[in-house]
Amino acid sequence: MQNINSYIDKHKQRFIDELIDLLKIPSISADSAYKEDVLNTADAIKVSLEKAGCDKVEICETDGYPIVYGEKIIDKNLPTVLVYGHYDVQPPDPLDLWNSPPFEPIIQNTEKHPEGAIFARGACDDKGQMYMHVKALEYMTNNNELPCNVKFMIEGEEEVGSANLGKFVAANREKLENDVILISDTGMIAKDVPSITTGLRGLSYVEVEVTGPNRDLHSGLYGGAVANPINVLTKMIASLHDENNHITIPGFYDKVENLSDEERTEMAKAPFSLDNYKKALDIDAVYGEEGYTTNERNSIRPTLDVNGIWGGYTGEGAKTVIASKAYAKISMRLVPNQDWEEITKLFKTHFESIAPKAVKVKVTPHHGGQGYVTPIDSTGYQAASKAYEQTFGKTPIPQRSGGSIPIVSLFEQELKSKTILMGFGLDSDAIHSPNEHFGVWNYLKGIETIPWFYKYFTELKSTE
Repeated sequence: MQNINSYIDKHKQRFIDELIDLLKIPSISADSAYKEDVLNTADAIKVSLEKAGCDKVEICETDGYPIVYGEKIIDKNLPTVLVYGHYDVQPPDPLDLWNSPPFEPIIQNTEKHPEGAIFARGACDDKGQMYMHVKALEYMTNNNELPCNVKFMIEGEEEVGSANLGKFVAANREKLENDVILISDTGMIAKDVPSITTGLRGLSYVEVEVTGPNRDLHSGLYGGAVANPINVLTKMIASLHDENNHITIPGFYDKVENLSDEERTEMAKAPFSLDNYKKALDIDAVYGEEGYTTNERNSIRPTLDVNGIWGGYTGEGAKTVIASKAYAKISMRLVPNQDWEEITKLFKTHFESIAPKAVKVKVTPHHGGQGYVTPIDSTGYQAASKAYEQTFGKTPIPQRSGGSIPIVSLFEQELKSKTILMGFGLDSDAIHSPNEHFGVWNYLKGIETIPWFYKYFTELKSTE
């Protein structure tokens, strides 16, 4: 694989252009208005896998958006790597906060990306990182460097909870049989500090609805005599944390894994500047659960956050009403051992119990998933570590992530194989936010590093 850098240099512009074409398609799975765009993206992925060297590629229909499956089997006696990614993206709202249209990709130089970054929705999450694997396969097949078998499973519903992926996996265990699962949907500490994500938080996502009177009321004639659902909802939400930012739902922490002092000390070795963190977010102080550092709060501790809240009149000018209804969307990030369905039930029971009799409360679960921890002594982790060492010149740091990829625990349950999370994005890449971007250097570095994983994984498996 010594010629991989020259291959990337030769095809660099094409690699970038292909990704830009993919990013132009608004594959927003949460909005049915973009259904054709999501389907067109699946077709584009199919074509890309075929051109990259897969011998078999198919669009697998589900009750929702299709899964693109591809494979290159060179010898059934060799190990098999299953690559997972997703081609759907988050809605780009609020549009007025984008510096350029979210589906008109541009390359701009930034402080962290002086060589340029691609700005577009999905650039880092996950089209850019998923497409690194397609181009890595292209290199290996074109140069006769593929050392083992590879399968691809690229879905179109990750951003809306992967409702149909579990059914697909359960129904296709033989098709998806593998020795390790490889995913790039996470990040690394810095461009000069490679890291491998070893833990993911679980997720419980709910929507709440508070109903008061049977219609919107005049706030002068009824104000003070009838419960205002918006006022009630905000009080209920505020009560979900105590003065130490500890979540007040009974039983919420019962199964939380508490890391040892030794593990927390190891975590603290990762480079981190609190001043730079605050500067990047333009905040004067951090905020969170008492007794934990910033990096612990966003990775090894569970959280509860309001993702959206609305009700009443929000148009231009004034309208003096007491709204009939108020709503909020709430997500809870969970740590390993917390079962998302159990947490959802605990939330529902508690939220309904704290509502005053003057209102009715409805809690609607949306989706969720379990947390995940992968051991650092596995063959897959060791292969990934050696791959990073080869291309970065230093050993990567194992790191717990605050994000959630609910299907990772599902994969282990159904396919009985470990997942390795080789992310190349940065925390500053603004995923799920306006001005999402992915560094050109990071994109190409991923294409360079991934083939080395295949090489080392195959070699290590042969010695087991």
